[in-house]
Amino acid sequence: MKYIIEHEIKGRMRIHVCQKRMSFREADILQFYLTKCPAVISAKVSERTQNAVIRYSGDRADIIKALRSFSYKKTEVPESYLQNSGRELNRKYWDKLVNSVLIHLGKKLFLPTPVRSAVTAANSVKYIWHGIQTLAAGKIEVPVLDGTAIGVSVLRGDMNTAASVMFLLGIGEILEDWTHKKSVGDLARGMSLRVEKVWLKTEDTEILVDSGEVEPGDSVKVHMGNVIPFDGTVEEGEAMVNQASLTGESQPAAKRAGSFVYAGTVVEEGELVFQVKETSGSTKFEKIITMIEETEKLKSSVESRAEHLADRLVPYTLLGTGATYALTRSVTKALAVLMVDFSCALKLAMPLSVLSAIREAGSHSMTVKGGKFLEAAAEADTIVFDKTGTLTKARPVVVKVVSFSGEPEDELLKLAACMEEHFPHSMAKAVTAAAKRKGLTHEEMHSKVEYIVAHGISTTVNGKKTVIGSYHFIFEDEKCRIPEGKQHLFDQLPPEYSHLYLGIEEDLAAVICIEDPLREEAPQVMRELRGAGFSKLVMMTGDSERTARAIAAKVGVDEYYSEVLPEDKARFVEQEKAKGRKVLMVGDGINDSPALSAADVGIAISDGAEIAREIADISIDAEDLTQLVVLKKLSQSLMKRINRNFRTIVAVNGGLILLGAFGVLQPGVAALLHNTSTLVISLESMKNLLQED
Repeated sequence: MKYIIEHEIKGRMRIHVCQKRMSFREADILQFYLTKCPAVISAKVSERTQNAVIRYSGDRADIIKALRSFSYKKTEVPESYLQNSGRELNRKYWDKLVNSVLIHLGKKLFLPTPVRSAVTAANSVKYIWHGIQTLAAGKIEVPVLDGTAIGVSVLRGDMNTAASVMFLLGIGEILEDWTHKKSVGDLARGMSLRVEKVWLKTEDTEILVDSGEVEPGDSVKVHMGNVIPFDGTVEEGEAMVNQASLTGESQPAAKRAGSFVYAGTVVEEGELVFQVKETSGSTKFEKIITMIEETEKLKSSVESRAEHLADRLVPYTLLGTGATYALTRSVTKALAVLMVDFSCALKLAMPLSVLSAIREAGSHSMTVKGGKFLEAAAEADTIVFDKTGTLTKARPVVVKVVSFSGEPEDELLKLAACMEEHFPHSMAKAVTAAAKRKGLTHEEMHSKVEYIVAHGISTTVNGKKTVIGSYHFIFEDEKCRIPEGKQHLFDQLPPEYSHLYLGIEEDLAAVICIEDPLREEAPQVMRELRGAGFSKLVMMTGDSERTARAIAAKVGVDEYYSEVLPEDKARFVEQEKAKGRKVLMVGDGINDSPALSAADVGIAISDGAEIAREIADISIDAEDLTQLVVLKKLSQSLMKRINRNFRTIVAVNGGLILLGAFGVLQPGVAALLHNTSTLVISLESMKNLLQED
């Protein structure tokens, strides 16, 4: 690719791509390519100017090399990314905004007064008719006010006032629509499917392949806790599928042979083999867009109250107009009052504040599924953490394998990996990663694998019952025994590691020692969360008392609970809510799902189990827990902005009404100041809540 470096400072470069014209698709391809470069922190490509701004770390030469090797044709980009990037949407609405301003100015400068008046009268019909329809439906809401104000101005021959009101209303509609669609699009992209690997079913086995290799007609197997990657028809198996993201159903749906399953839904219980109907990512995106636009999830209670208050204020504005005319007998003063109302600003500024906050959360690698969850996060005073993969690192590692059966350690690790690779949990990932590092490839040598949530896995290998899981599962549920003469070996297991137990035919075969180090930032995050308003920090884990106590002491939580089951976590959350507390639950695994659902706000770690992300109200990036502090501050700032907007709207519009009633302001000036203040407040509401570092 040919390009010119137009400006450069350390860690930042602006380039101009040397080509006649850059299409939306080409801009998206270049942006995708740049963001995937290891040294690039962020990249922004403008198709209009053909410029790209690149922020990077490391060696400048790596960026130059990457730019030189770039090619539109050779770069592979997911089609769903290109179809749903939002670039074309932004250009469309920017052009609409510019065209509206130019047309309005052009009319004033170039059209004769009679022609301009005729155009204004024609344009007013739409607003007046909308007001009549609203009134006919028995409602006295904002369209009635707008229609009355414009209609009275036209009847008085005050075409400049009518034109200005319609222009400002039009600008407001464009800004509202643009921000709404962009925010919904950003939210949907965050919720869109991110499945990289799937189990492809062949005649006699299952193969783990890239999702891009799957074609319509292929058979795919989905295990419990995993997301269904494509639309298709069930061929075999039975399962309960969580479809809340697409249908809003609170209860999982039963699926069996012949049932249709949808991309993005999650298998809560059981497992399925289904035939793929289509592999395009766009269908999932479109379904999510529809779901978001139809649901009330986006609306916080503050938003809803603002909208209802806006509509309730309309009759009072009309009464105030009538009273002003009755007292002053001045149409001009009455019209000046009519031109000002609270409802316009309330209805525009509040949703824009919330949608902009959701968009800003996305820029911090957080996916927020609705405004009401930001409101709940702002009010929350209790936060409950799962331990593994949440307070500890999401990538635990196997330190050693202790054999109790006499079998080689590598053989036992290979057997454990064969069982664990089907299920999405950080401990399972540690086992399969350790086997992969050692080159321990294996064939599927077990029968059907049964996953018992928060306990372990049970199957049959070479005719022998084989189990792997927690101490409670192996020794208490499955009644496994420590082989004779091996008790001393068991007593010497290193206490600083988490232990995964492997049993064969009721005998302990191996203990896999897994290091699950605490996140370096966790203690500091706990201190910052207290400073941000949380009065109670709790850790819950299925791990042993010994491990839980050690982690709790290091991280600095107020309370901890060990050896808990999924229902215990959910019960604790419900008990805290019953005490009047607002509870956030943070987790990453299948066993966290009940508690995530029960909490006022469920927060999932992004690389955890798909079902956790599906059920959670907010997902955060797995790299850094400080995002929880960012989320709390963002939500608190949102509520402050909403309250500040409310006070500003009441003060500004109340003042304008008084000035209009006393004849200080003419109707046209009152309308201009009212609509200008509404736009200013709305534009302020679209700004980022958190300052950049």
